[in-house]
Amino acid sequence: MLLLNGFEVTAKHFADGTTDVKIPIQWIADHPSHVLEWRFDSNEEMVLLYFLTKHVRSKSPDPIRLVLPYIPNARKDRAHRQEDVFTLKYFSEFINSLQFASVTVLDPHSNVSEALIDRIRIVRSEATVKALIASIGENTLAFYPDEGAVKRYADGIGASYVYGMKMRDKTTRRILHFDVFGEVESLPGANVLMIDDICASGKTLYIAAQKLKELGAGKLYVYVSHCENQAVDSELLSSGIIEKLYTTNSILRASHPLISVVDVPGVE
Repeated sequence: MLLLNGFEVTAKHFADGTTDVKIPIQWIADHPSHVLEWRFDSNEEMVLLYFLTKHVRSKSPDPIRLVLPYIPNARKDRAHRQEDVFTLKYFSEFINSLQFASVTVLDPHSNVSEALIDRIRIVRSEATVKALIASIGENTLAFYPDEGAVKRYADGIGASYVYGMKMRDKTTRRILHFDVFGEVESLPGANVLMIDDICASGKTLYIAAQKLKELGAGKLYVYVSHCENQAVDSELLSSGIIEKLYTTNSILRASHPLISVVDVPGVE
């Protein structure tokens, strides 16, 4: 989904599949500076982003800011083998070529993307998570499913926490074992907010939730900055093991009774 100065841009296609898009001149003329907001749905939107950026520049000399809450291709942040295509690097080069005044992102999955994107402005969701912890109740524990999440969130949130470590099968990537460390003695009866940047299938968080329950945790809640649509069909939501999943609208388009969409200040 792409928005120009708050207006959603819809594109049609000619019979040959090429893009046909029209932008009312008022969407550009009435703004002293311009904001392109890309709520990522697919890499195919890159073409529309390119066309829009070039069109706005042809009509106005004013700066253009890009708001890109979810960074596409961030999972491919290195190339291990010769046949690997380093998509994050090439995606970042594409964004940099458009010369935005700034690129605002939310909780980047990889610090490699932070290094590759020019004029990046990083928004962290700590304030939103702190508010959620306060709303859940006093003495709520934070839980991070891996050390990456600890590094990404723990210092900024400041709450007491436990964290997980998983062992995977190197071939199948199936989780073989999951352990919890940290203030484990505080878990019995405590409510827990599970915190991570991305939820795809929800499998890791579901296994972690089972382990937390085994250790005596009370009610479980989840916050993820970016929730993929497939999560609505996950065991994490269907099993009844969690009370609520909080996320942003960065990539989520589906809905579920247990999902609440929250705002993160500064993503604008």
